[in-house]
Amino acid sequence: MSRLFVPKVVTANRLREGDVVYQTADNRWTPFHHEAELLGDEAHAQLRLLHAAAQKLIIVGAYLADAKAGPNGPEPTHFREEFRTRGPSNYNHGKQADFAN
Repeated sequence: MSRLFVPKVVTANRLREGDVVYQTADNRWTPFHHEAELLGDEAHAQLRLLHAAAQKLIIVGAYLADAKAGPNGPEPTHFREEFRTRGPSNYNHGKQADFAN
């Protein structure tokens, strides 16, 4: 018996900086989870992942992460993905510095 497909977002790390990024519906990479394209169809999600993985000069480590619809866009459903939305944790830089300002 197959499992029910859980909605997903495509996530990866930006090649140059290492920042966590998410694929948008218009094929951009954004640092904000809520701007990601929420994929509710498994076949479409696999195609989007293949498209992302082909962008080897922009991103590395693309994968599908579970997500759910939220009032402002997709929201992570797993603590690992929630943690990744906050950026580096060793000191204030990247997303953490942006949130502080």
